[in-house]
Amino acid sequence: MKGKIALSVTTAFALCVSLSAATIPSGAHVTVRTGSTLSSGTARSGETVSCSVARNVVFHGKTYAKAGDPAKCRVTSAKSSGRLHAPGRISVRLIEVNGQRVSTTAHSFHGKSHKKSNVAKIGGGAAAGALIGGIAGGGKGALIGTAAGGAAGTGVAVATGKEEAVIPAETAMTFTIGGATAASHRH
Repeated sequence: MKGKIALSVTTAFALCVSLSAATIPSGAHVTVRTGSTLSSGTARSGETVSCSVARNVVFHGKTYAKAGDPAKCRVTSAKSSGRLHAPGRISVRLIEVNGQRVSTTAHSFHGKSHKKSNVAKIGGGAAAGALIGGIAGGGKGALIGTAAGGAAGTGVAVATGKEEAVIPAETAMTFTIGGATAASHRH
């Protein structure tokens, strides 16, 4: 008799626990904050990132998760920046809220374009070279200075040109449960 009562109490407890951990429905929006900074230069696809729920997840009047609850995101892709082109990219997807696996949209972040910075460095080097060459050697010196300055500017652009995508710690991202489209951000 005691065994049947214990089994009934255990079954009732398990039922209550499963009811309190209701599945977050498709279409619900979950906003999380990242626990650490992510960079396209160091992040790897498949890496898990600790997050926390930023505000209560309420859908049709029912609360499914509370602000501060633990969450996890996964890096779905990461590509480091090139030196003179192709800024870094990183994409993340919410995979878990309060221990419950979820399927969500992804967020993609892109580094700044290299174009403006490279033009300034290379063009500035060429202009400075032309000025110095013109003062030192006239017209021929200006021509040589332009080429030398442009080469020096290109060297500076190569040395300083990486534009990684960065997701700072505490960045808030809103994911849609059950969706398949990607949101894109420039940082």
